[in-house]
Amino acid sequence: MTPTPPTAPPQAACSTRSPPACLDLRGLTVEIDTPHGPIRPVRDVSLQVFPGETLAIVGESGSGKSVTSLAITGLLPGAARVISGTAFLDGTDLLRLSEERLRQLRGAAMAMIFQDPGSSLNPVHRIGDQIAEAILAHRPMPRAQATAEALALLQRVGIPDPASRLRAFPHELSGGMRQRVMIAIAIANAPRLLIADEPTTALDVTIQAQVLDLLADLKRERGLALLFITHSLPVVAEIADRVAVMYAGEIVETGPTAEVFLTPRHPYTAALLRSAPVEDGPAPEGIAGVVPPPTALPPGCIFAPRCDRFTPACTIAHPALEPAGEGRAVRCIRWNV
Repeated sequence: MTPTPPTAPPQAACSTRSPPACLDLRGLTVEIDTPHGPIRPVRDVSLQVFPGETLAIVGESGSGKSVTSLAITGLLPGAARVISGTAFLDGTDLLRLSEERLRQLRGAAMAMIFQDPGSSLNPVHRIGDQIAEAILAHRPMPRAQATAEALALLQRVGIPDPASRLRAFPHELSGGMRQRVMIAIAIANAPRLLIADEPTTALDVTIQAQVLDLLADLKRERGLALLFITHSLPVVAEIADRVAVMYAGEIVETGPTAEVFLTPRHPYTAALLRSAPVEDGPAPEGIAGVVPPPTALPPGCIFAPRCDRFTPACTIAHPALEPAGEGRAVRCIRWNV
């Protein structure tokens, strides 16, 4: 069977960089009901992702990265809800849409790649059928045409012998190939926004690099706005144009990746960089303490208890995210001291 090019509809491209952003998130706050009362694992998060660029959200576990992505896509669990903020995708506020309208947009205008493809793929359906179903959900066409597009997508994402893989079940593929299948499903309907939530965490280093290269190539080819969520600074350095550093539910620093890595403004960013392994470099230092839970946030700056630049003034008032140079922002009263 010879692959044929996908016949995805013409992509309604995101706005160019001047102006507006493809994804424009402002003041997002998420609240979750718990037996001990409501908590807010994400507070006042604002970020923008432009077409043809990758914005990485990075931070330790518990920072609110995945909750942010689930809020954008309308996939928060039942006990969670957005209580304030907006999330505009090309002028449409995703947070004000009905569930039916969100279902129409998910997989079409925006798509998501999750960390574990094994739990995302249906184990009892063949790979080709699952990709075809993703296509048919948004673009009615003959089944044979959808299967032909599925074959071409498998070829595009680098699956070897794609014709035979169409009939394979998920358990017959390696972890790396399953993740490539998830990428094929994600791009099947030419989304404008692609959200990747820790998509390489379960992969070995070699396969991880291949998947990152694939995502970068697809971003350039299709002009995608790519929101990449990770806890790995080396991955950020590999794929991201800009980075948003998140800590305990808040953005604490943003800016171009190269500049943030070279001159971090926030002590947490600097501590993350010191804790990242460097080839042939000194052993990572690590960060003392843990991310505070939403039920026990400290007064003032929430990073203060772990900060090596702490002063008593840090506990008086909660710092705002303020400009810190061209294209950069930081949430710290001592960033320029």
